This record gives sequence, C-alpha cells and structure tokens, in this order.
Amino acid sequence: MQAAPVRAIAIPSFTDAFRGFESLLMSGARRNAWSAVLEDRRRAKDRVETEHVLEAAATRTPQAT
Repeated sequence: MQAAPVRAIAIPSFTDAFRGFESLLMSGARRNAWSAVLEDRRRAKDRVETEHVLEAAATRTPQAT
C-alpha cells in the first residue's frame, strides 16, 4: 500500500501578502494621481483664458458715450 502523496500548500509570506496589499493600494493611488494631473491641466487652461481676457480688457480703449 502506498501512502497518499503529500501536497505542498504555498502559504504566502508576510512580504508576499504585503506586496499584494500594496498593489491594491497603488492602483487607487495611480488613479488619484491621474485625476490630479487632469485637474491641474484644467486649472492651467482656465488660468491662460483668464490672462487673455484680462489683457484684452486692459488694452481696450474707453469708448465715449
């Protein structure tokens, strides 16, 4: 009679578990970083548009009424 083969069960080490958890957190961090980049771009565009409006208003000559 042969003994049943012993199965090796891979138990993740603390380091492996931590890396997996870190990976989950970092995916959210990347999403958050990309949102911040897009928001910065939007603010920069708004700032440029505001500068153009202010320059146009400053160079406009007053009209006689």
